[in-house]
Amino acid sequence: MPSFDSEHRPAVKGGLLALSAAMLFGASTPLVQRMGAGLGPFVTAALLYAGAAALGVLTRQPVGREAAVRRSDLPRLLWMALFGAAVGPVALAWGLQHTSGTSASLMLTLEAVFTALFARALYAEVMDRRVWIAVILLAAGGAVLIADRGDAGDAQSWGLLAVIAATVAWGVDNTLSRAVAERDPAQVVVAKSALGMLLTLMLSRFAGEPLPSWQQAISLLLIGATGYGLSLRMYLLAQRAFGAARTGSVFAFAPFIGAAIAVLMGDSSLGWGTLVGGLLMVAGIVVHLGERHEHQHLHPALDHEHAHRHDDGHHDHAHDPMPTGSHSHRHTHAATRHTHAHVPNLHHQHGHE
Repeated sequence: MPSFDSEHRPAVKGGLLALSAAMLFGASTPLVQRMGAGLGPFVTAALLYAGAAALGVLTRQPVGREAAVRRSDLPRLLWMALFGAAVGPVALAWGLQHTSGTSASLMLTLEAVFTALFARALYAEVMDRRVWIAVILLAAGGAVLIADRGDAGDAQSWGLLAVIAATVAWGVDNTLSRAVAERDPAQVVVAKSALGMLLTLMLSRFAGEPLPSWQQAISLLLIGATGYGLSLRMYLLAQRAFGAARTGSVFAFAPFIGAAIAVLMGDSSLGWGTLVGGLLMVAGIVVHLGERHEHQHLHPALDHEHAHRHDDGHHDHAHDPMPTGSHSHRHTHAATRHTHAHVPNLHHQHGHE
């Protein structure tokens, strides 16, 4: 039986982080629909990302443990805030008001497809046969889930189109975030969330949207802290270990979680297609977690800063005294050629024939 430890199966660590992020985000979708009832989409998005920003402040690591966000990261963070903390949540919030929570949750499967395509196009991330099989299984599961909702009629069409727009926006955001995955995830969460909150708050005032009750405000802040803030933190850590395309594909489990919670909350609009689609998605995740990619490869000389340990096989520079555990500082890697199991992360961006 193959080993599934993180040393010999590096995909396991990234996969479990991505799955945790998916569970948190998936659970948030039906909750946002219920607690955001009667609110405008801009106010809803602002409250969600206010909660995410607060979570980022509380989880920030001490200086020296993680690489700090730099001024040069600001343009990318602005784009991430626009797509991920403004367009995405606003489109989802509007879509949730015009379709069922189950339908919206299931439609979010498309986020993984767009993320994988964007990562392949922009970063040329390696996607071997096993990864493509996993992506196809996930996409097939999403297609079955969407087809299962085909009898809902045209009344929900605009809501579903809005949710699709949200998946495109989050696909762009997920791909952009790959370049800041080595920064302190708490700082990235705070920067992106605060920028998105300010933008959507201004738009809500311009649109004249009603203010929430204190119960709605507290509920959406808590949902934002867990389903958006903590989920984003785990998503960034997954990208660090797993790459953008693979993280996005495992994250495709989120819609199934959201649909299951919607059922528990009283949504009875599901059919047998949901079970079939969910099983296909689970199969795709299992294929991902079992990935093993190993060959001789070259690490070119590299000078950079990120959180690292000295027992990972890639960081052998000297310290006096030698620190224990994870720490961050600028360091240099000498050119190295060796063989071990790996996935497309910061230290493995080589090409393949």
